[in-house]
Amino acid sequence: QVQLVESGGGLVQAGDSLRLSCAASGRGVAFGNYVMGWFRQAPGKEREFVAAIAVTSGRIKYADFVKGRFTISRDNAKSTVDLQMNSLKPDDTAVYYCALSWGVDIAPMTPRYWGPGTQVTVSS
Repeated sequence: QVQLVESGGGLVQAGDSLRLSCAASGRGVAFGNYVMGWFRQAPGKEREFVAAIAVTSGRIKYADFVKGRFTISRDNAKSTVDLQMNSLKPDDTAVYYCALSWGVDIAPMTPRYWGPGTQVTVSS
């Protein structure tokens, strides 16, 4: 099994920034071929894709609604992926989940493992 742990969530004001981090551990993580990414789910809404990155190629995919504000990055040596979120809006308020899928297909990403989530709240 793979374990994913998110950190970096919090309460911020509109226009502020947050940097989320996800650490992955387990069999196949250190040397495996996989994609890591972020999803989010706001109250009363469906979970939606945010961004993903292939750890080997570095290929990146963003959801249209966050492109230009969010940046996903990876540190393969540490098996971590970060999500830098700038110009946050109240609509960004959600639980943000780290996800991992095996292979190299970045679009679509079908997560195999999920983290427990970290809360991001953006006040107006």
